[in-house]
This record gives sequence, structure tokens and C-alpha cells, in this order.
Amino acid sequence: MNLEIPKVELHLHLDGSVRINTLSELSNKSIEETQIEAYAPRTCDSLIEYLKRFTLPISVMQTKENLTRITKELCEDLKRENVIYAEIRFAPLEHLDGGLTSDEVVEAVIDGLSSDVKLILCMMRHYSIDDNTEVIRLAKKYLGKGVVGIDLAGSEAEYKTSYFVDFYKLINKLGIPFTIHAGEADGVDSIRSSIDFGAKRIGHGVRCIDSPSLMNEIKNKNILLEVCPTSNIQTGIVKNMKKHPIDNLYKSGIKTCINTDNRTVSVTNLNNEYKELSRAFNYKIDDYCKMNKMAIEGAFISREEKDKYIKIIDDYQKQFMK
Repeated sequence: MNLEIPKVELHLHLDGSVRINTLSELSNKSIEETQIEAYAPRTCDSLIEYLKRFTLPISVMQTKENLTRITKELCEDLKRENVIYAEIRFAPLEHLDGGLTSDEVVEAVIDGLSSDVKLILCMMRHYSIDDNTEVIRLAKKYLGKGVVGIDLAGSEAEYKTSYFVDFYKLINKLGIPFTIHAGEADGVDSIRSSIDFGAKRIGHGVRCIDSPSLMNEIKNKNILLEVCPTSNIQTGIVKNMKKHPIDNLYKSGIKTCINTDNRTVSVTNLNNEYKELSRAFNYKIDDYCKMNKMAIEGAFISREEKDKYIKIIDDYQKQFMK
């Protein structure tokens, strides 16, 4: 298939997408050692095992210079794959060990962004109330200045989504757009809590396949699922690509978009995800254009910006069909 299609990526973790050569250099480890520590197995015992692969990259992301460099390099990687718009996410409070303030961390990452890449700040499920309140403060302060939204990440099965209701009351009050990791390591109840909070986007969300009524609700409420196929295989949600629920979700009329989750940890990129999905489900250019337009409609940007990116996709689609 033609991989020059204009792409959109909305679910992409900065710390899980550090170039392996950069990670080797900054950690003073060989490429082989770095790969062992940073690459997740094709099949992990659990999401917790997968999350262990973030220890090394986070350890080198403790200075302004490294944070800005790693962000710039990821933006370059996205551009090479013809990603026309992306939102990358990270947890700023994971990067304070070098003496930076939380504001300095966010500003360093913003300094590395390209014009077509925006930032989502992550609260973490294991954080204290004060720490997650600080992430909300940062999201509000930098909203419209590189930051476009907020997320909740971490060990979903250990820390139920329903526990975070008060945070989302505050987030809604402050008018901060948000997405939530849900329906990955935990099931239907996690997704329902996210919808109760008012989520219009859900990170992963594929466990909704277990409930036809929930699928119908997601469809009727135009909620976008940020699907990460390879990552879902690694964390044991599905056994292989052919068994991935994305095809059922997409053909059921649920808004879906394709993402890598963590390019380095999962040893993938968007081109690879597209190739694997084409092999599994025979997706064509029209399918990818449709899903990328769904992604843009769910992006945390203005209507004017959405129209600009949709036109790029439409123009490509028309040209390709000639």
C-alpha cells in the first residue's frame, strides 16, 4: 500500500518513543543493552511488565536539553512518516529528579515541538492528590501555549478510573480538554466511568467489545477511540492482529483512529501499524483516510485547524483516486 498517506497520531507517549540511538548515547549503554531495557517483549505478562520499559528513558529525561532534544527528534520522526498532525503526551512530574521545576519541564518539551505537534499532560493513577492537582495546574497554565489537553495514565487495574471523579470535576470546571486511558488493562467499568466524566476521547477503549450496549453508547455519543494495535498485543489484550477488535469497532461505526502508543517500547511506527492492519483486515487507502479524518475531528484543536488538515487528507485522497 502507499504509505505516503497523510497521517494523524493522537496517542503517543514521549518517554516511550525516544530514539534508541539517543537513549543509548544519553544512558552510556551499548545499543544491545539499551534494546534489552527499552524494548518490550512481543507478549508481556501484564501492562505492569510493559510499563517497566519506561524506567531507562525517564532516567535520561531529567534536563532541559535532553527533554527538548528528545521532543524535537520525535517530531522529526513523525514528519518523515508524513504525519500532518500529532498530539504527544507525557507526565511532567516524572522529570523532576534533575532539579527542574514542573514548569521548566513543560516549557522544555514545548520548546521541542514543531508547529503541527501539540502536547497532552498526563496525570498518573498512582500519584497523590497534590501531584495530580499540580498536573491540572500545569495543563491550565499552558493550555493554548503548546498544551492542548490532559490525560490519566498508569496502572488501570490497580487504580480504578472511578477513583478520579473529583479530578475530572475540576478539569471540566477549568475547561481543559481531556482523554483517559481506559478499557486497556481494566474493562467495561473503566470505560463507563470515563464516559460519565464526559470523555469525548478514550485511550485504547478496546475492551468495550465485551459490551454491545457500551459500544452502542460510544457510537451514539461520537466518542473517539485512540486504538494502539501492536501495543494491545504486547500487553495481552489480544493474541494477534487478526484477533484485534479494531475491525469490529470500525465497521460498527465507532470512531477509531490508529496510533503507536510507544514507538520505541513497542518497536513500531505508524507505517508498520498500517501495514499490519492491511494484512489482517485488507484495509485500503480510503479506510485510512476515513480514520485519519476521525482523528482530526477528535483532536484538541480549533475548527479552523481541523478543516486545514481535513483538506490535506481530502486532496490526497482525490489525487490518489485519479
